Amino acid sequence: MKLGIFDTVFPRPTFAETIAAIKDAGFSFIQFDYATLGLDSMPTSIPDDLAQASWCETNSRRVHVAAVGGTYNMIHPDPEIRAQGLLALEAIARSCKEIDTAIITLSTGTRDAENMWRRHPDNDTPEAWDDLLAAIDAALAIADRHEVTLAFEPEPANVAKNAIVARKLLDHFAHPRLKICFDAANIVASDLTRDPAVVLDEAFALLGADIVTAHGKDISAEGRFCPAGTGIVPWQHCLQKFTEVGYQGPLVLHSLTEEDVPTAIRATTPSA
Repeated sequence: MKLGIFDTVFPRPTFAETIAAIKDAGFSFIQFDYATLGLDSMPTSIPDDLAQASWCETNSRRVHVAAVGGTYNMIHPDPEIRAQGLLALEAIARSCKEIDTAIITLSTGTRDAENMWRRHPDNDTPEAWDDLLAAIDAALAIADRHEVTLAFEPEPANVAKNAIVARKLLDHFAHPRLKICFDAANIVASDLTRDPAVVLDEAFALLGADIVTAHGKDISAEGRFCPAGTGIVPWQHCLQKFTEVGYQGPLVLHSLTEEDVPTAIRATTPSA
């Protein structure tokens, strides 16, 4: 499998230096974050020349943008904050042609008002589900306008807390621009009571045909996220499952530092 990395793993004074460091480390794919250009990760306005300049840097180094981050709290209890996230999603979608990607990654949000990576008991209410459906419906209208694909991650702290709920969401919309960003650690985290390989097998069976991008981090037995290769994700088994479902895109590493990169590469490289 081809490996990529979040560009935020290689902080440098300039975007050009970041991309050079990524290429020197052996990566040809990134997940792009507008924060590396000095903007917010979810900017509501993106200068055309800035987006074009970023493409020039990646293109000159032959680094491909596997996806761009578009994550915001889709069911935040404050409707104005949700609306601000949608404005930023529109700006990012509008820029996708300039940065040469067609995939935006999302998460499905939480009722927690302060931390979108913290589960809230109201996430499982009908009201939260209805708000999520409305948010995704609006996001898909943006995706249609700009011809991009929205790839959401099943994430234990969010409404789509596991592969079963993710499948329900996909089936509800049955929309060609709504797909999956598969993060093995998130999947394992959704049920730490069972063998990680079994949990992954079920998730691949439910979601495999809809995977358009993949993230690579790990999780400890205690439930803490950590760099790939330092937790309980059975990476060789996971890589085999990606092959079985026909996924041919990159596995994009994150939740690590530059010092962790060699370990993560070893863990996520198929054994001979």
